[in-house]
Amino acid sequence: MPTYRVETPPHSYSAVVERGVAGRTAEYLPAQSKIFVVTTEDVWRHQGHTLEQGLAGRAHELLYLPGGEENKRLAPIEALAEQMTERGGDRSSLVVGFGGGIVNDMAGFLAAIFMRGIPVIQIPTTLLAQVDAAVGGKTGVNLVSGKNLIGSFHQPLAVLIDPAMLETLPEREYRAGLWEILKSGIIRDAALFHYLQRHRADVLARKPDAVDRIIADSVRIKAEVVSADEKEGGLRRILNFGHTFGHALEAETEYRRFLHGEAVAWGMRAAIYLGERSGHASAEQCVEMLDAIREYGPGPPLDGIAAGNLLARLVRDKKAVQGSVHFVLPVRIGEVTIVSGIPERTVLDAIQSALA
Repeated sequence: MPTYRVETPPHSYSAVVERGVAGRTAEYLPAQSKIFVVTTEDVWRHQGHTLEQGLAGRAHELLYLPGGEENKRLAPIEALAEQMTERGGDRSSLVVGFGGGIVNDMAGFLAAIFMRGIPVIQIPTTLLAQVDAAVGGKTGVNLVSGKNLIGSFHQPLAVLIDPAMLETLPEREYRAGLWEILKSGIIRDAALFHYLQRHRADVLARKPDAVDRIIADSVRIKAEVVSADEKEGGLRRILNFGHTFGHALEAETEYRRFLHGEAVAWGMRAAIYLGERSGHASAEQCVEMLDAIREYGPGPPLDGIAAGNLLARLVRDKKAVQGSVHFVLPVRIGEVTIVSGIPERTVLDAIQSALA
């Protein structure tokens, strides 16, 4: 299976996509580090035996996060930092983030700020985390007013992506990750998008060849984009396709109603409608993209959500600049553009269409 290099100014590292790689974690650990595994109780209960095997007898401390997007806040980070100190953590310590995207984001942030920064290795256990959160060094927690508004860039030592871990992943979690992979195809790789169209049955059945292919393609795309633009000054902004709208949806529903990938799926729909109505993408291309998103559904119901409230939340997103929202909009399958200054009425119409 492939290994992709992420080249950033702090350091370069490998994102390894390989069945069974989690069972070889010890190969990627520095020799003398005190190891803190950050996870959740449910992940450890279902997958902990794999990492225990992978650590090959290396001593480690378990730190549990509460789980759930509503708990992705500063308080649990402070509590874990206190536990690390009590258990002898110091500047030679190492964090292993073992779980889904929330765990990867929070474990990375903990590593970024403990003792002003210690290393982290990310081992994502959900599809969404494998193709998004674990790669690229974005870490952080939420505020009530918005998603990931407190955080830092902290690149890991390595990312170990084991597709075999997805075999027991709940169907809803699996589909949430598939929408993020569709996003990768829409923004940068038409071949990946069309593969997902043609092989939908194999993908949904989790056939190993199909799953490994789409994960590898998505990780390659993420590695290429992050290597070119670590801190989102240019190209990396295309990864926000669907996220700007999706983050508003998550915040509006208090992070309790939608998985992140489900919110991104809805956000992509809103961005596609906006792309068509602002003249950036053809109706034919937009229909093809919307159909693909729907075919990997269904998502949760959208009843009771006010379009005006979502519009108001957009300006509070961390991607807004001086109150101006920059939208990632489709041009065609495999290409997007970044646009600001779109009239609020047009944006509201797109939100209303996506909610319908």
